[in-house]
Amino acid sequence: MFPAPRYCRPESYEQFARELPTLEETDSLVRAAIAVSMHDLDDVDSAQVEQTLREIAQEISRRVSSGSQHALVAQLHEVLFEERGFTGNAENYYAPENSYLPRVLETRRGIPVTLSLIYKSVAQQVGLKARGINSPIHFLAAVEVGDSWMIIDSFDGGRVLSCEEVYQQLDQLAGAPVERSEELLATATHPQWLARILRNLEQVFVRDGRQSDVFAMQELLALIKHAD
Repeated sequence: MFPAPRYCRPESYEQFARELPTLEETDSLVRAAIAVSMHDLDDVDSAQVEQTLREIAQEISRRVSSGSQHALVAQLHEVLFEERGFTGNAENYYAPENSYLPRVLETRRGIPVTLSLIYKSVAQQVGLKARGINSPIHFLAAVEVGDSWMIIDSFDGGRVLSCEEVYQQLDQLAGAPVERSEELLATATHPQWLARILRNLEQVFVRDGRQSDVFAMQELLALIKHAD
């Protein structure tokens, strides 16, 4: 039994908590991410968000009759990044809406962690294996094609990166060389994924002086720790 929240909206807190027992499933990860947005947004329709993701996946599946992984990835990128134009919101990176999955689906602008979640959800619905990469500073996605994994930067329009290109990107973002380590390319667990979203919001709210919202994100983070 979880304690009642003092700062987080009850509907957000309760939906978030409901998803934690099955968080290893991508659908639960998506619904928990939607629940985060319910703290700040008044018009969230969780079922509609999931339906939008299904419709994107169905559009991709209709175009690929062979089931080829290469063809599916090609159409995944065509639909998400070329036609629908999902990309990073570099102009207004620190807007909280970039961390809210419903808003990212509407505006097609977001930050790496939410754009990668859309990528993973849609990829898995069309039969691909996808995962998050818990790279510091810049979250990434990866999709399996054949016997290897392609690293995807959903913030940069689905650009495919080599491991060395990821390290070089981290060098640039950190402003100093980073030590090359496989840990920088580690798979993100679903609790880690959610925590990245919440900590991003926590930092935004601290910057904006929204102290009660900072506490609300901390309450959701505590739920993740409690579930472990």
